[in-house]
Amino acid sequence: MPADFADRTDFHNANRGLVAVLEPAQIHADDGKLVYDAAGFAAATAGDCPDTVNPSLWRQAQLTAIHGLFEVTGGIYQIRGYDLSNMTLVEGDTGVIVIDPLVSAECAAAGLSLYREHRGDRPVTAVIYTHSHIDHFGGVLGVVDADTTVPIIAPEHFLEHAVSENVYAGGAMLRRGMYHTGVVLPVGATGTLGAGLGPSTSTGTVGLLAPTLDITHTGQEETFDGVRMVFQVTPGTEAPSEMNFYFPDHRALCLAENATHNLHNLLTLRGAEVRDARNWSRYLAEAIEMFAYDSDVAFASHHWPTWGTDELIQYLTEQRDLYAYLHDQTLRRLNQGQVGTEIAEDFPMPPALDAAWHTHGYYGSVSHNVKAIYQRYLGWYDGNPAHLWQHPPEAAGARYVRAIGGIDAAVARAREFAEEGDLRFAAELASHAVFADPDHDGAKEVLTDVLTRLGYGSECATWRNNFLVGASEVNGPTHPAEVSAAGMATALTITQIFDSIAIRVDGPRAWDVTATIRWHFTDVDETYRMELSHGVLIHHPTTRSDPADLLVELTKTQLLGLLAGSGTDAITMDGDATAITRIVELTDDADPAFAIVTP
Repeated sequence: MPADFADRTDFHNANRGLVAVLEPAQIHADDGKLVYDAAGFAAATAGDCPDTVNPSLWRQAQLTAIHGLFEVTGGIYQIRGYDLSNMTLVEGDTGVIVIDPLVSAECAAAGLSLYREHRGDRPVTAVIYTHSHIDHFGGVLGVVDADTTVPIIAPEHFLEHAVSENVYAGGAMLRRGMYHTGVVLPVGATGTLGAGLGPSTSTGTVGLLAPTLDITHTGQEETFDGVRMVFQVTPGTEAPSEMNFYFPDHRALCLAENATHNLHNLLTLRGAEVRDARNWSRYLAEAIEMFAYDSDVAFASHHWPTWGTDELIQYLTEQRDLYAYLHDQTLRRLNQGQVGTEIAEDFPMPPALDAAWHTHGYYGSVSHNVKAIYQRYLGWYDGNPAHLWQHPPEAAGARYVRAIGGIDAAVARAREFAEEGDLRFAAELASHAVFADPDHDGAKEVLTDVLTRLGYGSECATWRNNFLVGASEVNGPTHPAEVSAAGMATALTITQIFDSIAIRVDGPRAWDVTATIRWHFTDVDETYRMELSHGVLIHHPTTRSDPADLLVELTKTQLLGLLAGSGTDAITMDGDATAITRIVELTDDADPAFAIVTP
């Protein structure tokens, strides 16, 4: 029972409540750089589906390209289609509450300006982050100033997880995110059509302001600017720190990113913690129980709302069952001895779920979600000792090529499989050939061709983007990362700032180097001991006065300036100032364009 292409309900809902659109539908930075092009996505998805796009993905891309300011219900509006995510605006007694201010300040500011143009110049009276992913907080400085006194609300442990993802693993995740979102591809039928979850991420200025109020438990009620909200904390679902919330006076339910119009990721292709499909399903069941029967509309931080009590209950029930089915059937089969790839290869979905468009894998596929569930429970090792100590890519490539009979023979075999339509194995052979001999033109040619064809056939937007970006980089990485997490630094705690240094220390170079520093932060009256020992940068709060090579008195702002290279003016130092230099000289910088499809 496949989904019905004649069903236009989603198109009706995606256009419902349109108030206005940006004219022109392009957003620029102060220096004139284009950071988002909504018009480009709308133009690229007009008309009939071309041969280079999966028809189901084409439909989803047409829906996510719809953009503008929309009324959800009385007093609640959304900015959609001007970044990967939505920004929701809830009118209060004196101003407007902003929920999830997009990826970048430029897009958030443009969206707020569009809202004010049509609803009045209302001040922002609160900011809510639904969860700890950058597309839900990165544009905060586009809606409030850095020294704002308005409350900033987030689920408990938000800052910990936002930093873990965007700073600690930020370099690798940003690079892989270029494959995931396809932001470096041209928009169109042979390039990116978005990410399934939305059009694409903007490339503007990212920032972060630390929350001033934590939501700690389900049932917590708060009122901001006269607007009542009842919260449901949902940790370990789409993000490690996330929450849904209900507006009783509006009969409206915000589902954050826990229920969107596609199958979501249990492990994103850019990398993240594996999410808990079982708890995800249970939290959706709880949301139905707590809020759905008293709701007239459900909306989320991506896609379009669902109106009608019966309709939104059906939608949430199907989303609930989707994640539970993936979880339970994967566990059933792994306990029968199947490994993740075997389970994922043959995983039929219930026909009634498959008939619903919002269960399709435009952002997270059944295949990689099943493997994620396997990984969550059993890890990367599938239990076969032959897979316990395999060679890394270059060494494996050389051996496969040798076993096949040389590089030319390997390329010929890859072409044969491609001609037979087995693009998956052709890509594997061609990849081994490229890693064995990255200068072999034939190997690069066949890998580029096969990855391109795989991309054109993908229903999942993130698979399409990965295949096509990979094809574009077979001749070497050419696209530097354009989005940086540096703007988040001011929101980090002292421990998180020191962590961001510690993970950059080159351990082998630091084995025999020692340094000790006692840092006293005068603005918060906190003291930390830092010690370089056995290649590890240890740091922790202390109340002791143990001897140290260097004593430093400063503020957190001065620490950030010191790390940015602004010097030591107004910083008090007592002792061996080279202790800082010794540590800094042992740190590495992340490579924003490390190779992925080549050695």
